[in-house]
Amino acid sequence: MEKQGERVQQQRVVMVVYPFHGHISPMIHLATFLHSKGFSITIVHPQFNSPDPSSHPEFTFLAIPDKLLESGVSNWNFTGIALTLNRNCAAPLQNCVEQMLLQNPDENIVGIIYDTVMFFAQSVADHLKVPGISVRTSAAATILAFSVFPSPHGEGYISFQDYISGDGIQDPQSFSIKQLLASLPENPTNSTELRIALTRETKKASAIIVNTMDFLEREALAKIREQFSPSIFTIGPLHKLAPTGSASRLKEDSSCISWLNKQAPKSVVYVSFGSLAAMDEEDLVNTAWGLANSDQPFLWVVRPGSVRGSEWIEYLPKTFHERVGERGNIVRWAPQKKVLEHSAVGAFWSHCGWNSTLESISEGVPLLCKPLFGDQMLNSRYICNIWKVGLELEKGKIAEAPWQHGRDLRQHPKRLTVA
Repeated sequence: MEKQGERVQQQRVVMVVYPFHGHISPMIHLATFLHSKGFSITIVHPQFNSPDPSSHPEFTFLAIPDKLLESGVSNWNFTGIALTLNRNCAAPLQNCVEQMLLQNPDENIVGIIYDTVMFFAQSVADHLKVPGISVRTSAAATILAFSVFPSPHGEGYISFQDYISGDGIQDPQSFSIKQLLASLPENPTNSTELRIALTRETKKASAIIVNTMDFLEREALAKIREQFSPSIFTIGPLHKLAPTGSASRLKEDSSCISWLNKQAPKSVVYVSFGSLAAMDEEDLVNTAWGLANSDQPFLWVVRPGSVRGSEWIEYLPKTFHERVGERGNIVRWAPQKKVLEHSAVGAFWSHCGWNSTLESISEGVPLLCKPLFGDQMLNSRYICNIWKVGLELEKGKIAEAPWQHGRDLRQHPKRLTVA
């Protein structure tokens, strides 16, 4: 029993987020869950692309300097951003946590939980002698994709393609895992430097949380548990741990729910290509006519500025609007979880980001897959070839990663068409 006048230490968790929507969202869901269990939460984030503190007044948000502007890294060079953040943010994070301890002696920092990409946080946790817990916000299989193994040729490391083909590996992945990982592009942005550092620090973590479920990635998880000593906790989908509230950085248009209420069950095609992909005018028009010719009701998310050279949807021809009428609803951003939970939604045409994938399969909504870049290729392979809950559209792009056109997102040196 607590004695009168005795100080009670509050238990605080420090969470370090990577500053992109697909990473921030699951971390906020995890923070919300931990807060519901009695922990105080501090969200530490770079100044770049900061989350909105007003959306979660129950948390303390602290920005740390990142020096990204001085580094000259493109806003869409994800590997460059990751490496720069990891070089520049360790000392500010340590100072931040030490100040928290000085200012709040009644609080106990029970751990630093960090997005795997922000692996500098592990060295800070080690220095402060608190647990460091790594959170993988993408599929567990991507942990394998980042792993680096000694090369028998004396070069120190082997390429990703050599790894998945089993060349020089005494204990290669099983065939199905090889095929899964082979769907990831060999990308110059997936640099050896980042792979080495991320894998090394992840192996030092006290534990690894993965936003997945064992039955979804049984084989990949078994391989990870062989190669990584920290305990692996599969507590996904994280959005189901904290179903209330929104972790979106973009303003959601909830009027689309009223529109969905008027539609027949399982009749609506929901279309969204995520928070980053960009398309040109031709892609927009091709997508529009594909939806119009489907004769299905559709809810289509088009972010302002996501069509290069336009403010929103002014490139859509008048004849499209006349053809579609009330059958189509185009919004700037949607409350996606509520949309996918709605009985009127029968399919999700998606870029196959991991959050979108988990949200869709959690509600039993089949997917039309159009992966665009990065781990979306792997996610699509899971959906179509392993879980068999979706179909991949024929090859041909309707949108691209923003970095494919350099720093200026309005440039489009080549035209794209729908296959």
